[in-house]
Amino acid sequence: MKIKQLAAVALGVAALMLGQTPDGQLGWTQAQAQVRPDVGKHLKAASDLLKAGKGAEALAKVREAEGVSGRNADENAALEGMRVAAASRAGDADQMVKGYEALKGMGRLPSAQQLQMMESIAGTYSRSNQHAKALDWANKYFAAGGNSPSMKQVQSYSQWNSGDVGGVLKDTLAEIQADEKAGRAPSQQKLNLLLSAAGKKGDKATEALAVEKLLTYYPTKQLWNQVLGTLPSKKGFSPRFQLDIYRLRLATENLRDANDYMEMAQIAAQAGFPEEGKRVMDQGYAAKALGQGAEAARQKRLADLLVTRIAEAKSAQAQAEAEARASKEGDALVKLGLASAFRGQKTEAVKLVEDGIAKGAFKRPDDVRLYQGLAYYTVGDNAKAIAAWRAVKGSDGSADIARLYAQLARSKR
Repeated sequence: MKIKQLAAVALGVAALMLGQTPDGQLGWTQAQAQVRPDVGKHLKAASDLLKAGKGAEALAKVREAEGVSGRNADENAALEGMRVAAASRAGDADQMVKGYEALKGMGRLPSAQQLQMMESIAGTYSRSNQHAKALDWANKYFAAGGNSPSMKQVQSYSQWNSGDVGGVLKDTLAEIQADEKAGRAPSQQKLNLLLSAAGKKGDKATEALAVEKLLTYYPTKQLWNQVLGTLPSKKGFSPRFQLDIYRLRLATENLRDANDYMEMAQIAAQAGFPEEGKRVMDQGYAAKALGQGAEAARQKRLADLLVTRIAEAKSAQAQAEAEARASKEGDALVKLGLASAFRGQKTEAVKLVEDGIAKGAFKRPDDVRLYQGLAYYTVGDNAKAIAAWRAVKGSDGSADIARLYAQLARSKR
């Protein structure tokens, strides 16, 4: 809560106790309220100083009023209201607490004003880097029914800086889950906080979850580049997924230069997907990464070779399909289906993939599900693609790749 707002609340309490003159200025006579001149003169001086922005000096006048003996209930309420206002201006959270608790104990503070004061107390402690106290008052605020988004930020910041990283994780994750349950996208700030807290805590599972949600709701080229750059070094990650890393880099605009385009195109052709390789080369030319400088002739030779390979694959398609259908395993049919998807043959691609899945007896079940999903995604059926990727459980990198493909598909909806 802003200082001016809190001051208005606290001065309101003082005004209620002291009365007001017709021109709206605080009055200080005993006739207007049960405040004696000996007390009122100090509070009037505090009010004038506070209006001049002199919080510390106003607080000193409150202490002078406090020195008057035999104060009655109205005098105490006015004094404490002025204490809160002056302490807020001075940034003295401890004095704010003293005034707040006194007013509350007198029953002179409505519940709405209690929340306003608790919010300001927590914020003042936070600004003075007294994080444990800020967290305590933020928790009190929410326990009393407060719901200010800015106070959630104070609470999380104070948890973090007071060392309660576990609390940050628990509360932030609960907020994210509540957002999703309500059909809202969690804020990027919440997801970044979850990621930072998980990293500080060493909670790899939650860290992966935070990255997943950031890629789903707020995908950026930079975040994709970071994730894809570290994935190949993950323990147990198989190099056979190098092409998939390239596929994801291409889809997220993270191919850097001509060498990236050339290497991906060659790997795709070697894997049996010359149409995909040709697509990569076409995108490289469109991006002006290819066809420039001394390497232009070599790049043209690769593009021409891919055209030849595509023609050869089309010629051999019928025989390849017959052999795949004769096989006991379904792997080859799924691969042919993926090749057909890259060729733009949607109906044929789906039939080949589904026939391969129906055959079963896979050599690498997780790879089959991975490329089943990729085939569906390539022909535009994201729902079926995500369902297939959800079934990939391998610890060799296949599950990681499937999860990233699914995140890419969700972000493209």
